[in-house]
Amino acid sequence: MLSRILEAALLAADQPLGADRLLALFADAERPTRDEVHAALEALRGDCAQRAIELVEVAGGFRFQVRREFAERVSRLWEERPPRYSRALLETLALIAYRQPITRGEIEDIRGVGVSSSITKTLQEREWIRIVGHREVPGRPAMYGTTRRFLDDFNLKGLDELPTLAELRDLLQINVELPLEDAPGAGGDVADGVAAVRGESHEDEPPEGESPEGESPEGESEAEPGDTPEPTPLNDAGDESGEEPSAVPAPALADADRG
Repeated sequence: MLSRILEAALLAADQPLGADRLLALFADAERPTRDEVHAALEALRGDCAQRAIELVEVAGGFRFQVRREFAERVSRLWEERPPRYSRALLETLALIAYRQPITRGEIEDIRGVGVSSSITKTLQEREWIRIVGHREVPGRPAMYGTTRRFLDDFNLKGLDELPTLAELRDLLQINVELPLEDAPGAGGDVADGVAAVRGESHEDEPPEGESPEGESPEGESEAEPGDTPEPTPLNDAGDESGEEPSAVPAPALADADRG
């Protein structure tokens, strides 16, 4: 009975539920122990072994989600296209994730180009980053760190589950030697992330298609320090098209996530 109650709550919830929230479902007289809740959750996980959904634990708690192998088909239920993020946005997010807390100026020093305010705004609107404090230097610049939502959206229980730079470099080498047909451009994205965290910079090339998410509006395009930026053409949505879009769409983690 306990596992059925937990299953109903997880299916009805629109976000992951932690053990404390699951325990709050019960009156004091009938409240199970924390160990009993975890045992019931493990039983639920086993029940899903042969089903199209799985029970996963992320930073925010437990949730049901569609298995990755069915995500592409299930995503066709929604007509809107998943957002695509620019190289600059992904590099900025990678630097914040691996080097937090970090200021905007420190990100710019590593990348070698300015970080437009639209990038940090997009990341904050997605609730992937937040201001965690201010550096005690002149001007007291804001320091950025990742959020629990970032961990949930990328299927992580903690920052210690982020891939190491060595693993990212190994993946890049595999993609270079044996290109993956089901992941076009993956090698380039991994290279960008590794280069950004290592303090290297890739020169951005303008894309041929639409502008990715997180581009700078007119007047805020990234430019090399000391250079005079030339006007950047805008697409129909009013976004700049000066960054090469990533081949990686919005986090695949949710995989048509139920909660």
